[in-house]
Amino acid sequence: MNGRAQVLAAQAPVETQPLRLERRPAPEPGAGEVLVRVLACAVCRTDLHVVEGDLPLVRSPIVPGHQVVGRVERVGSGAARLTPGERVGIAWLRAACGVCGFCASGRENLCERSEFTGWHADGGFADYAVVAEEFAYRIPEVFAAAEAAPLLCAGIIGYRALKRSEVRPGGRLGLYGFGSSAHVTLQLARARGCEVYVCTRQASHRELARRLGAAWVGDSRDAMPAPMDGAILFAPAGDLVPVALRSLARGGTLALAGIYMTPVPALDYERDLFYERQVRSVTGSTRADGEAFLAEAARIPIRPETTRFGLEEANHALELLKRGGFPGSGVLLTG
Repeated sequence: MNGRAQVLAAQAPVETQPLRLERRPAPEPGAGEVLVRVLACAVCRTDLHVVEGDLPLVRSPIVPGHQVVGRVERVGSGAARLTPGERVGIAWLRAACGVCGFCASGRENLCERSEFTGWHADGGFADYAVVAEEFAYRIPEVFAAAEAAPLLCAGIIGYRALKRSEVRPGGRLGLYGFGSSAHVTLQLARARGCEVYVCTRQASHRELARRLGAAWVGDSRDAMPAPMDGAILFAPAGDLVPVALRSLARGGTLALAGIYMTPVPALDYERDLFYERQVRSVTGSTRADGEAFLAEAARIPIRPETTRFGLEEANHALELLKRGGFPGSGVLLTG
């Protein structure tokens, strides 16, 4: 059984088309694993960081993609939780040791032996992918495959970032950058009764924020019109950290949601941090985050805005993502 895969052999600017479409045998599921026939895989800025070298290449060649929705094709020995035909999702976190202090205390996202889809192991820019069944998510029926795919990283990371920002239901939330994760997070926060304020560069992204119910929308460096109870910085731009901190009310928290960020400039203690304003990073997510988010997303229900591409268009999709060429989420379809 053969399938297609978009393969990265060497990191390079995405404009040079570094992903190569190849045909290769479908991977074999090992003990406790399942083979998934991919239906859709959303593109993520983390994929772009892997392709272009902002993150180190830990395995070569590698198939990117970590927001995967598909159906179980075959199960490996000992796999008993999932059965062929079930629709499942594969997310960024694909392995943790399960025994260290972090794992034992519900913080498997900090496990020093954790592994990640599309970075340590081949991901979903392909017709087939494998995953340990204990790290696969059942996908709620309310979502089509293309809608569910962005929820598996953009959604889950936004969920954890909102938790880290400590904005309570009904509070005031500021978002900096309005790509895939932010447009899902806005819907989540609005469903909790929050007022959401958005700063972002792209006009099409500002329009989407308004359509989704933002209370106020401005450019990336505009001053927000009221103090925020908390804020999330989605853009990988370190120079926005002091800008976002100045938007906070006393006691407010800024959550930094990216896996990569350009250098952060010096902060002024009194102007940026005093009155118990704080900065918190977001490092991946746990499976508990994923399960809780997918359940809440299905109840709302969240509806991602998607721009859809064929698998063969992976380079083009990432290039558009790099320059903010579409609002919401980009999704590769294998059909």
